Amino acid sequence: MNNIAFLFVFLFSCYGFSQTIFGKWKTVDTHDVEKSIVEIYKAKDNTVYGKIVEILLENRKNGKCTACKGEDNNKPILGLNIIKNMEKRGEYYKNGTIVDPKNGKTYRLRLSLDENNKNTLIVRGYLGFFYETQYWKRVVE
Repeated sequence: MNNIAFLFVFLFSCYGFSQTIFGKWKTVDTHDVEKSIVEIYKAKDNTVYGKIVEILLENRKNGKCTACKGEDNNKPILGLNIIKNMEKRGEYYKNGTIVDPKNGKTYRLRLSLDENNKNTLIVRGYLGFFYETQYWKRVVE
C-alpha cells in the first residue's frame, strides 16, 4: 500500500512540475522562425526572468544587442535577460517586460501556458493598446 501511495505522490508531483512556465523554451516568432532557447527562472525576489541560453540562427550566434538601451547596450545576445520583472497574477505572469534584441525595443509582457497544451507558452507583448502573440515550445531534455 505504501508503494502505491508513494507512486501516486511521485506521479502527481511530476505532473504538477510540468505545469509551470519555468524551464527552457524554444522561441518561435510570428513567421514560425525558431530563433533561440530562453530559460525562464525565478529570481531571489520571486520575480521571473528569461535568459537566452542558446541562439539557433547561425548569423546571430555572436550577435550583440547594439540597439538595446541602458545596461544591456552592446551586451552579447547569448546570456541576455530578455524577460524581466514578471510577477504571478492569477493564471498569468504580468507587470514585466520583454526586449527584442534585434531592434532593442521593450514591450510590456504577459505570459501564460496554453490551457490545451502545457508545452506551449503564450507570449504576448504589448505596445500601448496593440499586441503581438508568439507561441513558444517547451524544450524537453
